[in-house]
Amino acid sequence: MAKFDIIAATGCPTGIAHTFMAKEALEKAAAERGLTIKVETHGQVGVENELTKSEIAGAKAVVVAADKDVQAERFAGKPMVSVGVSKALSVEAAGKLIDRALAAKGDDTVAAAADVEDEVEEKESIGHVIYKHLMNGVSHMLVFVVAGGVLTAVSFLWGITSFDSTAADYNSFAAMLKIIGGIAMNLMVPVLSAYIAESIGKRPALVPGFVAGMIAIQGLPVNADTGMIDAGGAGVGFGFLGGIVGGFLAGYVILLLEKVFAGLPKNLDGLKAIFLYPLFSTAIVGLVMLGISGPMAAINTAMMDFLKGLSASGAVVLGLAIGCMCAFDMGGPVNKAAYVTGTAMLTEALAAGVGTETYNFGTNFMAAVSAACIVPPLITTFAVVVGKKYFSQEDHDAGVVNLILGCTHITEGAIPFMTKNIWPVMPIMMLGSSIASILTIMFNVHDPAPHGGFLVLPVVENGPLWVLAILIGAVVGGILFVAFKKYDFEKNQKAAPAAKPVEAPKAAAVEAPKAEAADFVKVENVFVAEDFASRDEALSFVSNQAVKAGIAGDADAVMNAFLAREAEGTTGMMEGFAIPHAKSDAITEAAVIVVKDESGVTGWDTMDGAPVNVAIALLIPGAQAGTTHLKILSKVAEALMDQDFRATVKGSTDAAEIAKTINARLV
Repeated sequence: MAKFDIIAATGCPTGIAHTFMAKEALEKAAAERGLTIKVETHGQVGVENELTKSEIAGAKAVVVAADKDVQAERFAGKPMVSVGVSKALSVEAAGKLIDRALAAKGDDTVAAAADVEDEVEEKESIGHVIYKHLMNGVSHMLVFVVAGGVLTAVSFLWGITSFDSTAADYNSFAAMLKIIGGIAMNLMVPVLSAYIAESIGKRPALVPGFVAGMIAIQGLPVNADTGMIDAGGAGVGFGFLGGIVGGFLAGYVILLLEKVFAGLPKNLDGLKAIFLYPLFSTAIVGLVMLGISGPMAAINTAMMDFLKGLSASGAVVLGLAIGCMCAFDMGGPVNKAAYVTGTAMLTEALAAGVGTETYNFGTNFMAAVSAACIVPPLITTFAVVVGKKYFSQEDHDAGVVNLILGCTHITEGAIPFMTKNIWPVMPIMMLGSSIASILTIMFNVHDPAPHGGFLVLPVVENGPLWVLAILIGAVVGGILFVAFKKYDFEKNQKAAPAAKPVEAPKAAAVEAPKAEAADFVKVENVFVAEDFASRDEALSFVSNQAVKAGIAGDADAVMNAFLAREAEGTTGMMEGFAIPHAKSDAITEAAVIVVKDESGVTGWDTMDGAPVNVAIALLIPGAQAGTTHLKILSKVAEALMDQDFRATVKGSTDAAEIAKTINARLV
């Protein structure tokens, strides 16, 4: 197994150019110092060049240059420097990071030498760290909720009391489904607690985490006759809020114990894992959880009373709150808060039994949450079908797929539409979801299943009215979305320079079929023998060629888009390459234009200070920004990391060969 002097992990939020630029810079900086290095990238396609345990163990130092989670805990105990990816984009900067990492060996004060900016970023990320731990618990919990809730709901198909052997509609198979579903649902809080703890304290935290979760659902047992703590008595549970508190408590108790027992001999590590950690953590966490059971139960009761109070204020108030929360970030923390609250109330409802006030409120609340989660994807489906001319083909295809996602309670399909125009698309989604929630409550719909969308319709009470509520919310939201896109489309049409018609080439008189991925870069859009005095002259040339080729309608608008992107940060890469990109409504179709200048374009800010010999220019219609744009840019950025690719494109004077080489990497 090969050993490396330096190991590194890079990653940016979108996982595109910067991830691989940092990798290249670190590799060059290490080579300059005569060091071997392996860089793991967390890019758009996932983790590549993954580091093994033996490689981590054998490395002298670690460099983490990332703006996302790269599981840095793997490197615990190694000399390490951790910064944002933007601090490793040049060979010089990467070299300094390597030097800092090597200097950190055996010197605990090196961490204090980090930039103040880095320290601020770490403080700001505390909220994200807490959210990450919470979501680890929620993601493990939800599968238990879905399986248990749906099985319980299915048992009702034989009758609403078919699990009860004394009831007229009793069915033994239904009773068994109810038992299995109930067990799965009862595991919800312990699993939530355990995996929050596991995210913080790793495997040793699972034991106190599960115990904390169990205490959260049963509370502090008290003997009804003596009023004293009694293992045989009954307690008042404090639900999923208690599970969350218990999970964080268990995780951080394990971290505390690791410090307390750090001085023990190394040969006692096995004893710590199998005896000391579980014994002391369970005792500490258990005692604290039992001690706070009273206040936590009161908080849990107050929260439930608050939600019921909203219901008492009317369907509009409660439905508006549910709808806005579910559609605010569609799968994010606010959405998850609403959904987890719904599943918690559903759990209490199913435990209370059919016909009780708790059952009626919990299942009605769950129906409203489900309706609010289903609506946003359906809004996009309605909009792309009714207002097809106002959407790109890619958006249209995504909207059609959202019909399936929406019907199965998967809200996230609507996120790409919202991210392009947060205002007014987010309020539109929130309004549509709120209408569906309000109507669901007014129609007295009851949903005993926590997930599944329209697949669980057979067990939904007043199911047809539920579907009607969802459709009304989707149609209202869809009409507003189409109206916005129509306004935006017409505004862009007016802004286009109608007084400057572009004479298209004769060959373009008959509309050509859309290029497949294999010939995305056309030979006629590759210019191999140009001579530019400056960056702006090169970009102006590309802008004018785009108009001549029928790719765009206004060269000035394209040029302005190029310059706006350069103002945000240079697109000059390394070794003579640049990837300028323009996103504009003046561009009618996504395309790539390549220009070569053997003498080099000076004045283009590049990572290594070298002049640009090859510019691979991306031209993206405004409606496709963030979709086609990111995909093509990602492919080009990845290709530029390939030495053979760079050598072929830079060394060739054959336009057909260059087009073929680039097209091969865009497939």
